[in-house]
Amino acid sequence: MVGRGPEHRVSALTMACLLVLGGVMGSANLLVEGLVHDGVRRWLYGGAMLLCVVAAVPLLVRQRAGRWQTFGLVLLGDLIYVVVALCMDDPVRHASPLMLLFPALVAAWFLGPWELAVNMVVVTAACLAGLWQLGGPPVGLAVQVGVSALTLNAASVGVFVLRRRVERLLDDTRTLSEQDPLTGLRNRRFLVAQAPRIWRQARRDGTRVAAMVLDLDHFKRLNDAHGHATGDAVLRAVARALSATVRPTDVLARTGGEELVVLGLVADTDEATHLAERLRAAVAACGTAEGPAVTASIGVALTRPVDGEDVTDALWKLIDRADAAMYEAKQRGRDQVATMWAVPARSDVA
Repeated sequence: MVGRGPEHRVSALTMACLLVLGGVMGSANLLVEGLVHDGVRRWLYGGAMLLCVVAAVPLLVRQRAGRWQTFGLVLLGDLIYVVVALCMDDPVRHASPLMLLFPALVAAWFLGPWELAVNMVVVTAACLAGLWQLGGPPVGLAVQVGVSALTLNAASVGVFVLRRRVERLLDDTRTLSEQDPLTGLRNRRFLVAQAPRIWRQARRDGTRVAAMVLDLDHFKRLNDAHGHATGDAVLRAVARALSATVRPTDVLARTGGEELVVLGLVADTDEATHLAERLRAAVAACGTAEGPAVTASIGVALTRPVDGEDVTDALWKLIDRADAAMYEAKQRGRDQVATMWAVPARSDVA
């Protein structure tokens, strides 16, 4: 539940509302004659209901809950069940172990494996403490505790497994939405998503953002001569070569066709040009068994981010400038790097 996104606020507020609702509804039992033991147990019961309401206050104020806070609330729910079971005059009717279902499910959905395991042990102990006062033969008590604890813990494990499955599906979906299926490189969506991080780091470090647009030379001619399967193999080989060449902090993405973009931080134009030359050499050196080697024309553009600018708009303007420089590299003979500040007229080259 750690975080500040809308889903974390909803989760925290939902838990807070359930705590308040449980405390208020539980307090109503104090108004029913003979439902709660008199004396110390009555005060203990009232204190437990008040504790539910008090525990909701931090959730309402902060609108988020950390891992340890959630774990503490789960254990508090287990403890309150025990208090209610000990204070009720007829715990069989009014303090069923099913009261432990809510903290058990919260633990299964929001906590890690070891916290869930701890809560499963605590749930078993809480069932024993709540049912102990019923008396009867030990075998009967053991059966009741076993059935209650097994039911609750089985539900917890089931929800935990379902949660992990949902998380894996969400991760797979996120990966597919940000990954080019042919080359395995990142795509335009990922490039846009990473731009704010890169812009922030550039402002913080006083560096510049460099965009390098790479376009494979005569790629259409290669496809026509050798077929699209060979063209795809060449693209995958180029992607592997570039992935091994870019710096770990750079973002390498395929933006369409045979065009790729590298986004990174540099100190000046010389550093950007040096990085682009490394990429050009990597493309020229790669090859596949299915087709010929290729070369790439690379355009480089730099910008110094400023506060308050629209990052997405600034990103595409930077890429447009690098794209224009790439076309200048093609006009100069291809298989080279061009850094341009003025935007040239685009001619029909490939």
